[in-house]
Amino acid sequence: MKRVLFGALALGLMSACTNDSVNSQNEVQPEQEISSAVASKRICPSEQMRQDEFQKDPALRQKAEQIEANAKQFANNLAVGKVLADGTVEIPVVVNVIYKTTAQNVSDARIAEQIAILNADYGGTNSDASLIPTEFQGVKAGDVKVRFRLVNTIRKSTTKTSWTSTDRANNTMKKASTGGIDATNPTNYFNIWVVGSMPDTQGSILGYATFPESAGTWKDGVVIAAPYFGKTGASAPFNLGRTATHEVGHYLGLRHIWGDANCGDDLIADTPTQTTANTGNPSYPLYNTCYGVKRSVMFMNYMDYSDDKSLYMFSAGQKTKMQSVTSASGARSGLRVY
Repeated sequence: MKRVLFGALALGLMSACTNDSVNSQNEVQPEQEISSAVASKRICPSEQMRQDEFQKDPALRQKAEQIEANAKQFANNLAVGKVLADGTVEIPVVVNVIYKTTAQNVSDARIAEQIAILNADYGGTNSDASLIPTEFQGVKAGDVKVRFRLVNTIRKSTTKTSWTSTDRANNTMKKASTGGIDATNPTNYFNIWVVGSMPDTQGSILGYATFPESAGTWKDGVVIAAPYFGKTGASAPFNLGRTATHEVGHYLGLRHIWGDANCGDDLIADTPTQTTANTGNPSYPLYNTCYGVKRSVMFMNYMDYSDDKSLYMFSAGQKTKMQSVTSASGARSGLRVY
C-alpha cells in the first residue's frame, strides 16, 4: 500500500509533456542546456511540466484530482461487478513529423513499426513479456485492451536545429503559426509529434506527454525525439520503441512508478514503492528500502526509466487506471468516437 495519500496529489504531481519551436538557422542555444549525440539515460519531464501547468491553472489541478477520484471509483466498481470494462478501444493516431535532416524525417515504415510496438506492448503480446519474474506474474496487466491505428502522417520541414526548454514550455512545435504543426482534432485523435533533438540541463530528453486533464486542448499529445522513435534506425539503448510506450502511459493517466519523489506514490496500489528511478539494465531481483520495508522493485515496468530492453510490463492496477481514462465516462472518451 502506498504511503502517500491521494490528497497529496497536488504536491506530488509535476507537469505535462509540452513542446517545441521552429525558428531560424541562426538560433542560439541557451548556455545552461546541453545536448549529447545519443542519450545515456532516459529523461522524461512530463511530471515536471505538468506541475508547471498546475501552477498556471489551478482549475487544471482540480480536473486532474477529479480524474484520479473517478479512476478510484471505476476500480472499485469493477472489483464488485458494478461496471464492466468497455472492451478494447482502438485509438486513432496522427503522427506529425517536423524535420530538418533526413534522419529526423522518420519513414512511413518506421512509423508503422512504432504503432506495431505500441499494439504489442499494450496488448501484452510483446516477445519479452516472458521475462516478467514469477513474483510479478500475479499482478501483470496482460492485455490492457487499448490498441492504436495510424490514420494520418503529416510532415513539415524546418530550419530548427533543436528544441529547447523554451520551445517546450511554449509548445512551439504544436502551433503552425510558430512553424510547428497544429494538432488534428485532439478530442478524437491522439497526436504524436516527432522532432529533432531536445537538449536539457541533464542531457537529452527522449520524449514527454500531456495527461488526461489536457484532453481536447490544442497542445494535447505526445512528443518524441526522432532518434528514439520506433526501432529500425533508432539510437541504442532506447531503440525498441519503449519511449513511445512510456509516454503513451502518461497520456493515459499513469505517473512514473517511483512517484517522482523519494519513496513516492504513483497512485497505483500494485506497483512496489521504490526509492527513485532505475536506469540502465538492472538485474532481478533489485531491492529498495522505503519506510523501513525492504522490497523487490518492478524496474521492468514501462513507467520506470530503465533502458528499453529492460522494460516489458504494465501492472494490473495500471491497466485499470488506463481503462478508466478511455472508458465511455473517462477523460479520453472522445477517442472512442472518430
